Amino acid sequence: MRRLLCTLIVLLCGLGSAAAERLVVSLSNHRVAVTSSFVGEELVLFGTIEPDPVTSPLRPPYDLVVTVTGPRQTLRTRRKQRVLGIWVNVDSREFERVPSYLAVLSNRPVNNIANQDTLRRLQIGLDNFLLPQRIGSDVADTVREDPFRRSFLRLQTQQGLYRESATAVTFLTPTVFRAAIPMPAAVPTGSYGIEVELFTGGNLVARTNSALDVIKTGFEQYVADAARDYGLLYGLATALMALLIGWFASVIFARD
Repeated sequence: MRRLLCTLIVLLCGLGSAAAERLVVSLSNHRVAVTSSFVGEELVLFGTIEPDPVTSPLRPPYDLVVTVTGPRQTLRTRRKQRVLGIWVNVDSREFERVPSYLAVLSNRPVNNIANQDTLRRLQIGLDNFLLPQRIGSDVADTVREDPFRRSFLRLQTQQGLYRESATAVTFLTPTVFRAAIPMPAAVPTGSYGIEVELFTGGNLVARTNSALDVIKTGFEQYVADAARDYGLLYGLATALMALLIGWFASVIFARD
């Protein structure tokens, strides 16, 4: 009985020390409006590290990782090969419900923040984030050296939709920080999740979440809604408009 009591006391003390910090964050803008002139935007996440409870001591220095994930999509990667002098698709791989946008932002390289097992378990970093692929009838993540996975990451990074930055988080004081979240011009619309994780001594000590929405506005939103809700009428109107524009152009540029 005494041994059990001692064990409970140790566990309670461990839980108390593990919850010595808490994060308070605020986003500069929770809604990004995409118009025809949208060229991208940079959001700023501000935050502070506070003791929890108030009497608990803080334990700097800290490391911070902000992971932003966009709406889930199923995407396909194709591998081309030269056959009889012609480049053709010889193989493909489907990535099931992966983030359409993924940004891993930190104050220093994530490999220096925690050990590899911790990073893999928490899915921190592009190399450690789960990207399940459909291989035959199975859906599973693969090793990070997998050629399809590496090609997928490379293509998404080239488009600015996947990124990992070790300088995007800045500590203004030992307990006050800011993180720059870039939103490229090709950013997909939908709801985005933001996960903020605090580390000290290689251990995760606090985490919190936030969110933002990327929406289309103006004429673009009207066209998108019409195409989604009235597909047949939208297709007929588009075809009729193309015919009218073609006829009008033929009249204007007709030669005598």
